[in-house]
Amino acid sequence: MTKKIFQAILSVAAVILLASLCIIIGCLYDYFARTQERQLKDQLRLAAYGVEECGRDYLETLTAHDYRYTWTPEYRLTWVASDGTVLFDTVEPAENIENHAERIEIREAFAKGESSSVRYSDTLTERTLYYARVLNNGTVLRISVSQATELTLVLVMLRPILLMGIIAVILSAILAHWMAKRIVRPLNSLDLDHPLENDTYEELTPLLRRIRQQCGQISAQVRELRAKTDEFEQITGSMNEGLVVLDQKRTILSINPAARRLLGADYSCIRKDFLTLDRDHEMSQAILSALEDGHGKVRVKKNGREVHIDVSRIESDGAVVGMVLLAFDVTEQVLAERSRQEFTANVSHELKTPLQSILGSAELLKNGMVKQEDTAQFSGLIYKEAARLVALVEDIIHLSQLDEGAEMEWEAVDLLTLANSAVSALRDSAEKRCIQLSVTGESTQVNGVRGFLYEMTYNLCDNAIKYNVENGSVEISVSKGARGAVLTVKDTGIGIPPEFQPRVFERFFRVDKSRSKASGGTGLGLSIVKHIAQYHHAEIELHSDIGLGSTISVCFPTNKAEDLITQ
Repeated sequence: MTKKIFQAILSVAAVILLASLCIIIGCLYDYFARTQERQLKDQLRLAAYGVEECGRDYLETLTAHDYRYTWTPEYRLTWVASDGTVLFDTVEPAENIENHAERIEIREAFAKGESSSVRYSDTLTERTLYYARVLNNGTVLRISVSQATELTLVLVMLRPILLMGIIAVILSAILAHWMAKRIVRPLNSLDLDHPLENDTYEELTPLLRRIRQQCGQISAQVRELRAKTDEFEQITGSMNEGLVVLDQKRTILSINPAARRLLGADYSCIRKDFLTLDRDHEMSQAILSALEDGHGKVRVKKNGREVHIDVSRIESDGAVVGMVLLAFDVTEQVLAERSRQEFTANVSHELKTPLQSILGSAELLKNGMVKQEDTAQFSGLIYKEAARLVALVEDIIHLSQLDEGAEMEWEAVDLLTLANSAVSALRDSAEKRCIQLSVTGESTQVNGVRGFLYEMTYNLCDNAIKYNVENGSVEISVSKGARGAVLTVKDTGIGIPPEFQPRVFERFFRVDKSRSKASGGTGLGLSIVKHIAQYHHAEIELHSDIGLGSTISVCFPTNKAEDLITQ
């Protein structure tokens, strides 16, 4: 504002100065021109009187017959006959001057008795003023004088005019600067928080009242907006789904904590292009689809997680104002679906194999194609495969119960007693392979489901026997330490390769499939162990070396090992 006031004052001063100079020069020039015209008329009148009285002698007296010196330097007299012939001239010899009959002032003087005219030089820097008058004898006497034009006057006065203009501009600039600061100073010191308490120009009072009213409205709107913003942040902050709001240029306006976690972003991405957060082509296509069709979706992998993103267009008054992105972590659903598909395929395969053996053997027996002495063998095969099916179905039922988290009766269970029971049940199968079983440790109680804990202990010992070597050993120990109760099963078996160790607890996974089938395993034993451990909030540790055996420990937390369940 100071700059504008300064420029306005300086411009006004410059315009006034220029206008004043033009007016002054015009007025002075007009005054001196009219004065010279009056003098020219007076000179012509006197000269006409002299010529009428004395004739040519009067004119010759004026020039003294010397054309180098005129009777007065600025005036020129020309005496013209009625036919236009120049009779006498105070500047040049008459015989050298052409006929003046066509000169406008001469022609009009013969017609009207008196006339005048003005002629300009080629450069417009000089003009000549002519006055002509008819004498009593019918001739015309003309007087002329040369005058400088306004342009000449300006050119002559250019230097002083410029000097005066520079001085005036400097003084105007100083004054304009001072006045601008003085005018703006009260405005700069306005207290807009308390508009009506300002001591300033009276003309600003309506404006200050309006500002006060608007300040109240703005404060109310800000409070309302802040409340809505806080409410929005609280709602979006507690969402498990990621929420990102973009404008029509894909600039991030808002992103909640869940979206930052899922997309691997931080709060600094606000006000930046979404491309800085995700440059995936499929994501760009989903956003473009939302802009064009109103909706787009894409599934991407972020930080090892499966993220499903829905993009929706936001419109206002028929115009696109932005987009909203909803991000869902579907990793668990994807893994569950994948596990379900794998489980279904594995169950189908595991059920199909013994059923085919049973159907084949039964069909042979039905058609009488089996010798009498081989009947017992085929019957035994049918029994064995049927038992395998029953075991598989029971394992599947147990896994389903564990997956569903069914409410079971919890009680205090002694792990050492369970270990001795499992060893007693497996002692015959161990003796067939000359495998020595031993149980060590102290009586340690944990809270859990007795049947599940027994099945876990049984499966660990059974697995250690099946994958052991002839004349090997299996040691079961129960201990109690700072971490809680620990059940450990150690064998001297074939060991598990390092690349397979992370997968041995998966359903139907077998390191050596041929050996598993020969031992009658279903491939669900260790998977059941893992689920039972998870059901009791326990952790499983596996240590194994090829040819040296494996050690599996189940660690029950202290609170689970010592505190009795109250339900």
